[in-house]
Amino acid sequence: MSNATLGNRMKDLRGEAGLTQADLAAAVSVSRKTINTVENGVFTPSALLALKIAEALGKPVETVFWIKR
Repeated sequence: MSNATLGNRMKDLRGEAGLTQADLAAAVSVSRKTINTVENGVFTPSALLALKIAEALGKPVETVFWIKR
């Protein structure tokens, strides 16, 4: 499982919610750059941030994030 990475649907779900990266960042109290790096798989969010992002998008966390093997 050491080769596992975190996949996400943030960009699609954010678009469906009508939110910009800046909007989502403000909703979860992080920078827009943090949202950008999470969306692009550059940064793996903490469990708390992942839960906050999912909540802000109105989706269960497992709909937003998953383990890619």
